[in-house]
Amino acid sequence: MFDAKVDELPAAPGVGYKARHFEALTEDPGPVGWIEIHAENYMGSGGRPQAQLAALAARFPVSVHGVGLSIGGEAPLDAAHLDRVAALCDRVRAARFSEHLAWSTHDGAFLNDLLPLPWTRATLDRVAAHVDQVQQALGRQMLLENPSSYLAFAEDEMAETDFLARLVARTGCGLLLDVNNVFVSAVNLGFRPRGYLDAFPLEAVGEIHLGGHAEEADGHGAPLLIDDHGAPVADPVWALLGDVLARTGPRPVLIEWDTDVPDWPVLRAEAARAAAALEAVG
Repeated sequence: MFDAKVDELPAAPGVGYKARHFEALTEDPGPVGWIEIHAENYMGSGGRPQAQLAALAARFPVSVHGVGLSIGGEAPLDAAHLDRVAALCDRVRAARFSEHLAWSTHDGAFLNDLLPLPWTRATLDRVAAHVDQVQQALGRQMLLENPSSYLAFAEDEMAETDFLARLVARTGCGLLLDVNNVFVSAVNLGFRPRGYLDAFPLEAVGEIHLGGHAEEADGHGAPLLIDDHGAPVADPVWALLGDVLARTGPRPVLIEWDTDVPDWPVLRAEAARAAAALEAVG
């Protein structure tokens, strides 16, 4: 059980930082109270990206979001990669560090995707050991993000929410609740998103994510949602956010927009809508 100090973000809207928004973000942040960066984009040294990040870190709390540790992978964690993550968190005085509950490496190869896991006791043991390793290396609590799902495993031994609750109890980690992921998974797998949230360990949530998704159809003509972070947050996802905040009270809420990135006023308007949702429960 990890019991070091838990870092905090303000209970305010945040945005996923993109370099094209640097000037606008510094001149007209609007309701934005913090930013998120993807760790793997800032592991180099020097240059304009690092200079801009240093300027932003002096003004905004920074949440560092990893996409390459492969927390659920069968192989040991890449120690060198973990050292680079730790150095980045120290350099920007990270207010939070988070990663995905997924795997992306196999037999020495990096697959450049976030792949699903079966909810089994063996998976729980492996992920818990990796979470312990990350938290000890970073000297801080980490958050794990619930996945967006497109299939379920026949060998599942527990519900996803049960898996997450057990992981929190064993490791002392926190959770990153991606509300869009809940909605995407619910449509794709045919369950009620509010039922999922009823079972979710909301007391462990340290950060909430919102993002857009694409709507397609599977080979049988059934709805298929793709978590592509390339559109405004959908109205049903905003409604779910309101349900969550009514239970948890204000939490840090991030707007993710990673593909087809819009001009700053569009992203700022999404952050303003998140601010309104927070004010409604404040």
